[in-house]
Amino acid sequence: MDKRIKQRRLAREWSQSDLAAALTVSRQTVTAIENGRYDPSLPLASTIAAMFERRIEDIFQP
Repeated sequence: MDKRIKQRRLAREWSQSDLAAALTVSRQTVTAIENGRYDPSLPLASTIAAMFERRIEDIFQP
C-alpha cells in the first residue's frame, strides 16, 4: 500500500513519538506503518485518517 502518513506527519512537524502518543500505539508501530511493514487495523486506520482530517482512502491507497 502507498502510505502518506509520513508526509502528513512531517508537514505538521510531528515526530513519530508524537504521532504514536496521539494514536496510543508504540513508535515502532508508526515506523512499521510508514515503512509498509504493517497494515493497521480498520479502527486504527480510521483514527489516523481522522487525525489528519482525511478519508482513509486519502491516506492508504493500494
